[in-house]
Amino acid sequence: MKPAGAGGALSESLAVIAPGRPMLDYLPVGLFGSVIGVTGLSVAWRLAHVRFRAPEGIALAIAAVAVVAFVLMVAGYAIKLVTAFAAVLEEFRHPIAGNLFGTVLISFLQLPIVVEPFAHRLAQIMWIAGAAGMAFFAWLIVSRWMTNRQQVAHAAPAWIIPVVGVLNVPLAVPALGLLNLHGLMVAALAIGLFSTVPLFTLIFSRLLFGPALPAALKPSLLILVAPFAVGYSTYTVTAGRTDLFAEALFMLTLFLLAVLLGKLRHLPVCCPFHVSWWSVSFPLAACSVAALRFSAARPGVITDAIALALLALATLVIAGLLVSTLVDLGKGGLPDGCEG
Repeated sequence: MKPAGAGGALSESLAVIAPGRPMLDYLPVGLFGSVIGVTGLSVAWRLAHVRFRAPEGIALAIAAVAVVAFVLMVAGYAIKLVTAFAAVLEEFRHPIAGNLFGTVLISFLQLPIVVEPFAHRLAQIMWIAGAAGMAFFAWLIVSRWMTNRQQVAHAAPAWIIPVVGVLNVPLAVPALGLLNLHGLMVAALAIGLFSTVPLFTLIFSRLLFGPALPAALKPSLLILVAPFAVGYSTYTVTAGRTDLFAEALFMLTLFLLAVLLGKLRHLPVCCPFHVSWWSVSFPLAACSVAALRFSAARPGVITDAIALALLALATLVIAGLLVSTLVDLGKGGLPDGCEG
């Protein structure tokens, strides 16, 4: 018998710890969405500190939670990768769940915004890794779509995530001091916004004429607002101003949010806690960030009220999701929730 390699030895040793079942094989990659949501909420509270003099400690505390969540998720999914590689491969090949691997890379793109004041070099390294990984992932997913025949029933809101990931690339650039990347920022903005149009149309058509989404996945419809909310922030960061096009993006964000906000009612009534519930966190955080940016650019009673209302909503929802996740993890896993 040949001696096992380093990877095989590690797998065997971990299997001894959890005989009969791979460690953390239940951990879904989509739970990285929690890192994105919490990070976005921290950015929103930082903007609220600048705009409304909200306590800076709130943004710092939420940032700390985001960093801890990221470290735990990276460690947990690394264990799953070693002990249950087949499950990871199956998840990646899934026509819907495979898109959720983009949440890992978006985490690498967003966390540098909150890490930079304390670890500038680390933030730069994380952003470079995230930007390179996101570019490759977006190329890979689009190539997969165009190479393999897709089923209309698989056109779900999660398909938007690679597009949202590309739009996240420019957001941390000014804070990181990477002043010579304007071309990259424009490219990310163009690719992200252009790709949103056909994907949104396809998903919207599937929702109109295809079978209804399972109850547990209905909250994920809020993902559809994310490209426009992130697109507004990305455009203003790239262009350095809020012009007519930026205003149009923000107004479209508010319209779609008003249409889709009712899907939040499915959270407490559709089924027991489901990891897909986290899909509402980063769109809400992105909308809150966009509203706070718009309030700063166009100050007024109405814009301030919208910004504060969205910040309060995002904070309450994400806090509730965090508590629910911790409770279920304490019970030994994350339930699958409702079936279709």
